[in-house]
Amino acid sequence: MAHIETDLIHAGQTPDPTTGAIMTPIYQTSTYVQTSPGKHQGYEYSRTHNPTRTALQDNLAALEKANHALVFATGMAAIDTVLKTLNAGDEVIANNDLYGGTYRIFTKVYAKYGIQFKFMNMETAAELEAVKAAVTTATKYIWIETPTNPTLKIIDIQAVANISKASNIKLVVDNTFASSYLQSPIVLGADVVMHSLTKYMAGHSDTVMGALMLNDTTLFEELSYLQNAAGSVPGPQDCFLVLRGLKTLHVRMDRHGENASKVADFLATHPQINKVYYPGLATHTNHAVAAKQMRNFGGMLSFELKANSIEKAFQFVSSTKLFALAESLGGVESLIGHPATMTHASIPREERLKSGVTDSLIRISVGIENIADLLEDLTQALQIIE
Repeated sequence: MAHIETDLIHAGQTPDPTTGAIMTPIYQTSTYVQTSPGKHQGYEYSRTHNPTRTALQDNLAALEKANHALVFATGMAAIDTVLKTLNAGDEVIANNDLYGGTYRIFTKVYAKYGIQFKFMNMETAAELEAVKAAVTTATKYIWIETPTNPTLKIIDIQAVANISKASNIKLVVDNTFASSYLQSPIVLGADVVMHSLTKYMAGHSDTVMGALMLNDTTLFEELSYLQNAAGSVPGPQDCFLVLRGLKTLHVRMDRHGENASKVADFLATHPQINKVYYPGLATHTNHAVAAKQMRNFGGMLSFELKANSIEKAFQFVSSTKLFALAESLGGVESLIGHPATMTHASIPREERLKSGVTDSLIRISVGIENIADLLEDLTQALQIIE
C-alpha cells in the first residue's frame, strides 16, 4: 500500500485510455450509449454512476483506507443518507458539540419521524463510561466529530469504537476538521467516516460536496442504493475540482497546521484573550489524545475574547483584513466567523452555551498565507477593540 501522499496524487486515477490525458476527464454527460439493452461499459445514467465520480470515490476510499466510498452533492446530503438507514424508534448518541447543520438535521428533520437523539460529553474516561451506559437496544449509531466544531474538543476514536463494537452498533466519525491526511478513523475502529469535502479535502473554496467511506459491504450497498434513489449526487465538474484539490492536501495541511500552531501560541498569551481552543496546546484537555490520533493538530482554532460581549465580537470579526468574514472553512485563505450567529445559529442559545459556544467565541480557519502577515492582521484587529 502506498503512502497517503502518493495515494492523494495517484489512487483511483489512470491516464485517459483515449487520449492519454494525465488528469481524469470531466465526463459531462447525462447518459451512455448501449450496444443492446443492458449491454454497456459499466455506465447507464449519470445519477447512478459517472466516470469522474468513480475516480474520486476510488481515490477517497484509498485515502481513508476503506473498501468503499460514496460522494454526495453536499456534506449534509451525506449525513442525510446515513440517517435514511434508520427507522422510527431508532436512536443515535452524538457528542454535544456538533456542527449546527448536523444538530439541525438531527433535531428538526429526523426527530419528527420518531428517531431519538442523545447528546453527550465524550472527552473524559468518565464521560465515555456514561456513553457506554447510555447505549440501549434502540441505539444504532454513535456519531462523533473530532476535532469538534467549533470548540475543538478531541474525542478518543479508538475508545468510542470499543464501546460501539461491544454493543454491536456502528460508529460514524465526522472527519471534516482533520481531513484524511491528519486522521484515519477507520484504522482506529470507526465504521463510517463522513466528510464535508467542501472544506480541507477540496481546499480551494470553489465547490461543495460530501462523502462517506466505509468497509462494510452490506451497509455500502444500502447507502449506494439511497445515493441513487434519492439522487443527491455531485456533478462531474465538482468531482474534478475535488480530485484536483486532493493532489495538494498533504502540502496544504502541513502548512495549515504550522500556521495555526503559531496563531494559537500568539493568542494564548495575548492579554485580550480569555481562552484558546486548539488541540496543539499542551493545556488542551485531550492534547495527548490528539497527539496520538492525529498527524498534526490542524488549521482550525477558536478563542474567547475577555470582553465577553457580542458587540465586541462583531467588531473584531469585522476588523480583520486578511481573515475574511465568511461561512465555511478549510480553504487556502484564512477565514473568521462568529459561531453563535453564523455556523451554529440553529442551535438554541441555552444548548450552545452548554457546549461552550459563547457570545464572544470566535472561530478561525487559518490559511496558508505568510504567518507574519496573519499575526499582524490579528494584532491590528485586537487593537481596534481595546
